[in-house]
Amino acid sequence: MGGWKLEVFRMAVYISFPVGLFYLFNQPSFFEDWMMEKRAKIFPPSDPKALKILEDYKAKMELKQENEWIKAQNSKQL
Repeated sequence: MGGWKLEVFRMAVYISFPVGLFYLFNQPSFFEDWMMEKRAKIFPPSDPKALKILEDYKAKMELKQENEWIKAQNSKQL
């Protein structure tokens, strides 16, 4: 019908269209601002008060576990 030239042109369009779109939409500058905005919403900057509370709780739990371990070791020795 169209010959081999038409088929070659159609094949080139079929291949170049998705490759071109992939190249266009995977540029970092295309979505960098959007990504930074989403990252700021999902992972907000650290709150020093919250970090202090978390560190205090971790220290308290470690001390509790250490005391329980010492108590278990003392009961085994007796």
